[in-house]
Amino acid sequence: MKIKHNDLVLILAPDNKTYLLRATKEKKFHTNKGILKLDDAIGKEFGDSIVSTLDTTFLILEPTIEDRMMKVKRQTQIIYPKDASMILLKASIGAGSRVIETGLGSGALSIALANAVSPTGKLYTYERREEFIVNARKNIEDAGFGDCVEYNLSDAKDGFKEKGVDAVILDLPSPWDGIQSAYKALRGGGRLISLSPTVNQIEEAVDHLEKEGFVFIETFETIQRHYLVRRGKTRPIDRIIGHTGFLTIARKANKQL
Repeated sequence: MKIKHNDLVLILAPDNKTYLLRATKEKKFHTNKGILKLDDAIGKEFGDSIVSTLDTTFLILEPTIEDRMMKVKRQTQIIYPKDASMILLKASIGAGSRVIETGLGSGALSIALANAVSPTGKLYTYERREEFIVNARKNIEDAGFGDCVEYNLSDAKDGFKEKGVDAVILDLPSPWDGIQSAYKALRGGGRLISLSPTVNQIEEAVDHLEKEGFVFIETFETIQRHYLVRRGKTRPIDRIIGHTGFLTIARKANKQL
């Protein structure tokens, strides 16, 4: 597939640093290895290379969803891909799903969710700080997923407009504030996912989930460790992506009258 004007590309430097850029005509990108003319990438294919003004070769790679998540402009902490992938699987979010996300932040998780539900599903986001919506919206649109996302300047505890959704994601300091709203918005058997950094938060959240009528509740964390692979001396890399938060998953059981 040929790279076109304004396509997103991931530029890989010789030192393995990466840059998420647009192949835009007449645009230049400055690096310590020389200046790149990004229109040199237009007409090439992913896997090809371009050369800087200092005669350094850079590879042109196709950006993954992880690349798009990790390169967002951040005003808040983001949900890491290791947690986002578990959310997608545990909540069974896919094409056609209708999902509510609260606590929009910088929009990294939104990119993963929007990619999963597109092209026929919908992501409804709720955020109480307008400046976060402005930044996140730009990040999501830059990643190419603006069409399937709807933005609401509102607090989770005030309720959601949508009913019968497949999943609700609560990324809130006080997730219990959104649990009753989530129950009302979910369809029978729908999934709730809460993200919290501390044990105190998950204890309080699970108490509220049980009282509200959620079942099959589980809490866990995911830790990711990379390895430096060299023949005869492969070992774990010194830095790991350790505790970023706890995930609590629950399902809605219909209340008996």
